[in-house]
Amino acid sequence: MLRDKDTEADFQRFLRRVDDVTNLLQDLKSPDSAVQEKAIAETEKRLREQGASREEEEEEEEECRTTVNRTLINTSGTPRVQAADADGFLAALEKDAKERAQRRRRNEQLANALKEQGNEAFRAGDFALAIQRYSEGLEKLRDKQELYTNRAQAYLKLHEYEKAISDCEWALKCNKNCLKAYFLMGKAHLALQHFSESRQCYEKMLQIDPQKENLFKECVAEARLEEQRLREEQRAQRELQAGSVAALPIQELLQRLRSPGHDLPYYTGAVVLLAGAVSSCTGQTLFRTNNGFSILSNEAVRGAFCAESKSPAEVELCVSLLLLWQAACAGNEENQRVLLAQAEVGAQLPELLSCGTAQMQREALALISLYSGHEGGRRLLGRQDLSRWLQILMAFVKCTDARADSAMNILSDLSGEERFQAQCRATLSTAVSPLFTQLLNFSCPGAAPGRACPALGADSAALCQDGSPAASPGYQDCVFAVLGLMMNLLLESNGTIQDFAVPISGRCLALLSHQDGRIVTRATGVLSRVLPASPSAVQEVVGAGVVKKMLKFLKAGGQVTSSYAIKTLSICTKSSKRAQEELLKGDKRLRVLLALLRSGDELTVANAAFCLSQCLLLPGAASALLGSGVVQLLLRHAGGDAARTSVQQNSAIALGRLCVAEPRHIHQLRKLNGLAILNSSMKYVQSS
Repeated sequence: MLRDKDTEADFQRFLRRVDDVTNLLQDLKSPDSAVQEKAIAETEKRLREQGASREEEEEEEEECRTTVNRTLINTSGTPRVQAADADGFLAALEKDAKERAQRRRRNEQLANALKEQGNEAFRAGDFALAIQRYSEGLEKLRDKQELYTNRAQAYLKLHEYEKAISDCEWALKCNKNCLKAYFLMGKAHLALQHFSESRQCYEKMLQIDPQKENLFKECVAEARLEEQRLREEQRAQRELQAGSVAALPIQELLQRLRSPGHDLPYYTGAVVLLAGAVSSCTGQTLFRTNNGFSILSNEAVRGAFCAESKSPAEVELCVSLLLLWQAACAGNEENQRVLLAQAEVGAQLPELLSCGTAQMQREALALISLYSGHEGGRRLLGRQDLSRWLQILMAFVKCTDARADSAMNILSDLSGEERFQAQCRATLSTAVSPLFTQLLNFSCPGAAPGRACPALGADSAALCQDGSPAASPGYQDCVFAVLGLMMNLLLESNGTIQDFAVPISGRCLALLSHQDGRIVTRATGVLSRVLPASPSAVQEVVGAGVVKKMLKFLKAGGQVTSSYAIKTLSICTKSSKRAQEELLKGDKRLRVLLALLRSGDELTVANAAFCLSQCLLLPGAASALLGSGVVQLLLRHAGGDAARTSVQQNSAIALGRLCVAEPRHIHQLRKLNGLAILNSSMKYVQSS
């Protein structure tokens, strides 16, 4: 729908008239006499203009009309008369406003009913009928934003992009911060290849609502990909016209693949030749524009690709297909998108990964690696059912060839993806946790063969020997990636992890002696997130010396590792007196905790204060802190304004327990004028 200037001007005049009448009513009711007099004068002026306008219309139309006497406000009369006239006019305006409000309510009800009818038609796929109903609704209520954006969405479905843009502009006149209008307008501009305008619309979305950053990134990535696709196709066309490349071989080979009635070796040979022809960017583009991804429409090729049990000829054809797709998709995001849009490809990739043929597995892994190596590809993979992929990929860890490295790299790439994490959480207890435990068992130095995974037998011992895959950089990268994945999965509380908390925490505890500091940090992080789910796991790790390990990390001073270590200590000291005793034994004057109380990280301070409060339950702990400055530290945090309330609460509890256990600290508290904070902290001590 092209913009109608007359209609737009009329619409704007209507909105201004409503605002003017509203403002005039408010001024006439104003307690300020000066404002009232100004409003009365403006009212007289409008009445005169309205009267003159009507007289001109009567003369032009030359119609006989009955003259209607109008009562004008007499500015020369007495204030009492002026007030009476103003009251009369105000009553008339209020009556008119009520009538307008009633009409608007009726029209709004009709418009809403038509909008729902339009929505039903849209859901049914009848976009023309939906547009008709939305248009009828706008005839009832011209400033209803939802009708414009809904109609714009229907226009998009019918590829009427200019009309969609116009409706979005009208919606923005009703609400300048309408996110949906900017989103749909960006889509319409993108379809028209107005890339700059499309990005501007998406940027406005982000300005209005910064929480829409993920949506913004997806939209901008889509626009970038579309612009890149257009450039590639234009370049390929120019090269063709200049004679610098030959499209004929690609077209001929694709024609051979589409022709029915040949045996599998014939198709395999054509696929192999085609893979060599599409290695360049222009070749990749010509492959796509000549509908190269429709190879599976050939029944013989599709049958071989989807067969459950493959013959040697079918295996050879599948391997050649995977190599062709690697050549066509390497560095080409648009081709990657088109390939995964083929339903058979997404469905068969897990089957190829789990088949018994190593060559097919290697090439399937290589193809997936093309996707996992960049953000756009990971987003495409996230639309697949990756929960099953996780089990398959982790199973490759047992391999001693390139398959293990490929699987490790893919896991590492996917571990930070939200969609992957969400899918894994759904199978946390049934699939992820057992596999995670098995994998970590391989990597633990000195792990007993088969202890956590009997089915793997002697392989476990072999994998833990010097020079084994477990000691290789590739394997370490995999362990690092899977630890990160587990940390992300445990960000949300999940009771199902309880059954696996003991073996997982045991594997992580063994990894604390690993030579790779990255793995040590993440193993500590997993401990800090898995231990709250299981008191049994806490008792196990405390008995295995976790307190001593955590103190060692805290003394080393690494920021990230320290944050996980103090969290782990806070969990252990909360439910284990032995942990409290070992902490005090390993740090007699609690200097480590005092140093953490000076940290700039609020979470670290809160956990350090909590650990301190737990240790203060032990005899002699409070006395060991005399002269340490602990009162001043705790007082500052208890009476501070930290964003985390746990900082104030835990510090107040520690302060109260300190003074209860050792009254000599009260003298220092009096000197610091902190008795009021001590009194307030006592309620925490009593309730803790």
